[in-house]
Amino acid sequence: MSSDKLLRVLQLDDSDARIYDPVATPGEWAVPGSFHFWDEPLEGLSGARRQAFANGFLGIGSFGWTTLVTVAEIDRAELEQVTRALAEHLVEAFGAPDVAAALPAAREEVAFAQGLCDHPVGSVIAVSRSFDGREFSEDFRRWTAPTEIDHDHFKIFGVDIQDP
Repeated sequence: MSSDKLLRVLQLDDSDARIYDPVATPGEWAVPGSFHFWDEPLEGLSGARRQAFANGFLGIGSFGWTTLVTVAEIDRAELEQVTRALAEHLVEAFGAPDVAAALPAAREEVAFAQGLCDHPVGSVIAVSRSFDGREFSEDFRRWTAPTEIDHDHFKIFGVDIQDP
């Protein structure tokens, strides 16, 4: 079975539950979800909605928000299920006429999310969105876990420690 990559919700602690309403479910697939804000006056966002705009990824299933996602492998059958679930969400939440009409937009959003996955599996991705009154911008940041730790030399509280 062939596999691709997609973003998966990563929650390291319960902070997302205190920030977002609704909150995404750990381990579910995710997309950036910026389309959720296209028709909103961005200057007036506040609270959980403001946080979702500024730093959130949209979980596919719960349609809640999360701060961090990780790059993960997904097989093509599951990728199609995720795309269809997103299309159904576009019908239910945004009034798309039907799933067939919503599928191209869902595929575009999933393809954009896959474009963020051009990194090793396990890489962590975060987003920062802003609106300056005229333009909307997104900045995606990536962290990859170190593959090797230099045990002979490391810093603790700014002090160099070396083994004898």
